[in-house]
Order: sequence, then C-alpha cells, then structure tokens
Amino acid sequence: MKKLTVLAIAVFSMSNLMAQDISDALRYSQDEIQGTARFRALSGAFGALGGDMSAVSINPASSAIFTRSHASISLSSLNIDNDVSYFNGLSSSSDSKIDLHQAGAVFVFANRDHSSSWKKFVLSVAYDKTANYDDQWVASGTNTNSIDNYFLAYAQGQRLNEISAFPGESITDAYGEIGSFYGFGNQQAFLGYESYILEPDENVDENTFYTSNIAPGTFNQEYSYISKGYNGKFSFNAATQYEDKLYLGINLNAHFINYERFTRFDESNSNDGSIVTNVGFDNNLLTTGNGFSFQLGAILKVTKELRAGFTYNSPTWYTIFEETSQSIATVVNDVDGSFTTFINPNIINVFPEYRLQSPGKITGSLAYVFGERGLLSFDYSRKNYKNTEFKPSSDAFFASQNAIMNDLFKIANSYRFGGEFKHKQFSFRGGYRFEESPYVDDSFYGDLTGYSLGIGYNFGNTKLDLTYDQAERTVNNELFSVGLTDAATLNTNNSNITLTLGFNL
Repeated sequence: MKKLTVLAIAVFSMSNLMAQDISDALRYSQDEIQGTARFRALSGAFGALGGDMSAVSINPASSAIFTRSHASISLSSLNIDNDVSYFNGLSSSSDSKIDLHQAGAVFVFANRDHSSSWKKFVLSVAYDKTANYDDQWVASGTNTNSIDNYFLAYAQGQRLNEISAFPGESITDAYGEIGSFYGFGNQQAFLGYESYILEPDENVDENTFYTSNIAPGTFNQEYSYISKGYNGKFSFNAATQYEDKLYLGINLNAHFINYERFTRFDESNSNDGSIVTNVGFDNNLLTTGNGFSFQLGAILKVTKELRAGFTYNSPTWYTIFEETSQSIATVVNDVDGSFTTFINPNIINVFPEYRLQSPGKITGSLAYVFGERGLLSFDYSRKNYKNTEFKPSSDAFFASQNAIMNDLFKIANSYRFGGEFKHKQFSFRGGYRFEESPYVDDSFYGDLTGYSLGIGYNFGNTKLDLTYDQAERTVNNELFSVGLTDAATLNTNNSNITLTLGFNL
C-alpha cells in the first residue's frame, strides 16, 4: 500500500520534472489569424480597413467601420506539403483537412443624437483559429551520431541507484519514483540503462560514469513525427466612431491550446563491437492550455481616401498543462545470444502547470480607398521574441530557458500587402506577405513568404468570397534537445482554399 501511495504522488505531482523547452515557447508564441476569405486574399493587410470580421481580430477599431450589423462564417481546405532531408535521405509527405476556422458577428448601435460627436457604438464577438498543428512527416538517413548520446547526456554524473530499479522493483514503480524524486533527466537515463544502452563503469550505487553498448560507426535512422491540434481564440470587442474621422476599439481575447504529438525514433547498426544493434524510442506529448490577451486599436481617416491604423497587441499570458509517456525497445547481442528488451513504464507523467508569456506586437497600417472601385493596403508589424518568457522566472530551469531564448531570439518584422479591385458585383483580390524568422540564425528557422488570390461576389445583403493562399518556410527540426541534436530540414508549403459566407443582420 505504501508503494502505491508513493507511485500516485510520482505520477500526479512530479514537482521537479521538466520537459518544456524553447520550441514549445515558440510554438505557442506564433499566431496567424486564418480568417475570412477576403482577409486571406489580401494576405491579412487589414489593419486600416473594416467591413470584415477578421479585420476586427487585427485592429479592434475595424468593427466601427461597419455601417450595419454583420456576421460571417468561413470554411477552409488546408493542405501541408513537407519536403524532408536528413543526411543522405530525402522524403516527402502531404496532409490535408477541411476545417471550420472562423465565425463571428458584429452589432452596430447608431447614436440617435445627431448632435453628438460619437456616431456609433459597436459590439462584436468572434472565434478565430490562430494556429493549426496537424502535421506528419518522416526523416530517414545514415548518421554517424547515435541515440546513445541522448541517454549518455542525461546519465553522466548521476548515481547508478538514482537511474535504475531496485532489486524486485517493477519498471513502472521505478520509473514513477525516479521521476518524482529526481526528475525528467533521470527518467531518460533510466530508460537508457534498463534497455542496455548504458553500461556503468562500476556496478555500484555510487557509480556516476557510463559508457555505451553501441559501438561507433554508421547508423541507419528513421524519425517519424505526427501532431494534431490547434490554437484558437474568442474575442470580445467594443468600438466606437468619433466624428467621421476617428475609430477606436478594444478586444479582450480568451485563448486556448490543444496539442498532441507522437514521435518514434528507430536506429539500427551493424558496427563491430556493438552489443545493442537496434533501438526504437517512442515519445507522446499532450498539451492543453488557456490564456488571456487584449488589443487596443485606432483608425484615422487622414483624408477621404487615405486611412492610417495602429494596433497594440499585449503579450498573451498562458497557463499550460502537459502530459508525457515513453517507451523504448532494443535488440541486444551478447555472449549468451540475442534478445529483445521492451521497457514500457505504462505511466503518464503529469507535469505541474506552468506559465508562458508570449511577446506582444505593434502594427502600423496604411490603406488607400479608391471609392467604390477598390483599395490598396499595407501592414507592418514588429514582435520582439526576446520577450518570450517561462514563469515563474525564479525557477532555475525556466531561468535557463529564458536566457537561451534571449540569446537565440530576435525582433521579427512582418510586411503584408493587399489590393482589391471591384467591377459591378465582383471583387478581385491579391496579396503578398513576408515574415522574418524569430531566430537570430535564420538558416535554422527561415523567413516565411506567401501570396494570395481571391474573388468575391456581392448579392446585396449576402457576400460569398473564395480565396487561394500559399506560404512557404524552411525549418531545421532537431530530433532531440540534447545528445542527438542533428536536425531534419523541412521545407514546408501550406496552401489553403477558403470559402466565406457573410451577411448583414
């Protein structure tokens, strides 16, 4: 009974077990309003414009541009193409899905006191998906660096009795208690030791030095990655119009995260002297979270045709929860013959909640409206990724990750251009966007470029819009955070077809 009580604490408390790193922080700090078809057709250059629900998500003052109450709903077909290279291996993958990613409504209340300078008051509510995490790819190639370095990195300096099971103790009990008392790193060393990858210099509790049972040479490796989930937000907006020139607004945003990831790493070798010739290492991650942010925005009609917009996006303050599970299998060849080990603790590591502050953003916008004929629009945004921060910052592990992000991240600028031409009931649209890498070394995480084309038809009180957009970025994805840090290079192309139905209420 005592053993079961300790195990329950190990599973559900795990106060000193950490798995978060800067890749998690970056994933939840990037947001991309997927938006309506018209919004996407202009590549999101909507900071000085209105008349569209997704414009409200960029600049909360945009809702005050509406002259009538309005609602819209958007459906998209998303396709992700990955070209993957890993040493001498090349592969490609493709994944697609259909998604309802935007819905919202704005309610306009005109001021009946015509002598007042405040012309209208507007309330709106909207849902927008800000990130899609559905993806899958496989990297394979021949490497001279083995997975044994991952386990050695965690094991060196740790006492043998703190990374191994006691006599008669089950794998489940040992893995749980090691995680509870010593943390994530000791759990990784435990998996390496119990699967025969690690060999202690001396078979005594005090031993702190380890070697590998995998001999140097070449290694055939395959890394499979599957993820799903999304990041979304609900926005509650209030805006007003002053005279015929100034529009002001505020958004209060509730954010939510749901992210699942499965990775499998397989390695084989036929190197002389190798006792372990095959390794299969599985990792599962489940992340959920919620957060809050706000936006302040203004649009000024400089002239009848020229508009200027400014938006301040606050940081997003997240509370995040994570669960992980692992297993490992090896083929061992020793003097007694060959046998297979399978270490599956059957434990879900439930981490204590942590907080993440994503960086804020400022956006400046200009738009020139050619009456009823069309428009041109430009948005510039600035986001300092150095301000990304794990909290509590007093925690030693989080402090180290924050220092790493301060060194590796930079201020990233983005530029968006869009245009629209109207002919009778038809609207023809196009756009281009460029977003800088958040990393100082953009060869590690590249810039993003994209373009868009769209068409719309106005039935009167109802509008139907259709858009195709595409964006491309190259990223080096490290297989593991320590030891085996070799990266698979992904050239990712995201393409979308979006259909939006909008109507006046």
